[in-house]
Amino acid sequence: MAGATVQVDPVVIRIGGTTIAIRTDSHEFRRLLLDRYAGFVASSESHDVELEIELYEPADAAGSDEDLQLSLCGKEWLIRRGDFRARWNASSGRGLVRQPPSPFAIDSVLRIIHSLILAKRGGFLLHAASAIRFGRGFLFAGVSGAGKTTIARLAPPDAALLSDEISYVIRRAEAYCAWGTPFAGELARAGENVSAPIKAVFLLEKGTENRMEDISEAEAVRSLLRHVLFFADDRALVNEVFHSICEFVNQVPVRRLIFVPDERVWNIIS
Repeated sequence: MAGATVQVDPVVIRIGGTTIAIRTDSHEFRRLLLDRYAGFVASSESHDVELEIELYEPADAAGSDEDLQLSLCGKEWLIRRGDFRARWNASSGRGLVRQPPSPFAIDSVLRIIHSLILAKRGGFLLHAASAIRFGRGFLFAGVSGAGKTTIARLAPPDAALLSDEISYVIRRAEAYCAWGTPFAGELARAGENVSAPIKAVFLLEKGTENRMEDISEAEAVRSLLRHVLFFADDRALVNEVFHSICEFVNQVPVRRLIFVPDERVWNIIS
């Protein structure tokens, strides 16, 4: 029919068991999403979250460096940064994102929404590399420059890389599991879309030899809280995240890993 609008199927992205459907009228932006999140695109029509994308061409760079702001207004989360504006209703799962036709804004929105969902489910996003080896998950947390990308790059061929930047942790029954994410760091490579129970977390520190140090549960909690990606200034949710970290440390060993940046470090990771 002449003049009719062609309905474009949404891109459904599944990360850690949560599906987010992204709707856009732009075929070019849809292709960008399919390429960027390849390996995490689901064919299922059912989804937990639905986001409508409104694209715009920025007139200039004014305000593009505006810091992230996140607030709860009634049932809606209002999210804004220099390059995008978004709102998302946690009850209905529906939201709207207004952004330029680049992947960086939607990347941030997805991370924020996942952090909010995980807070209610006993999980969290962690600034950490992660991998699976011998059916067990290992996380490597640290500040920028601590060696997350290095430890991921040095992983042996039989290890499945989940992320070199942002690790996805969720509780399943009595076990904590690590899931792969498409959120890449310096390796510029998405993780594998697989999961495994977490065997241990290592706090990275570069040194002159490969060795591990035990730390107290209190230090483990403090260290992991510094690396949790959580953006909402909401007391109830902050308490949920704090409780989740305490429960996590009570069940999963957290150690300091001092290492020399070569592949031999993986000989002591178990």
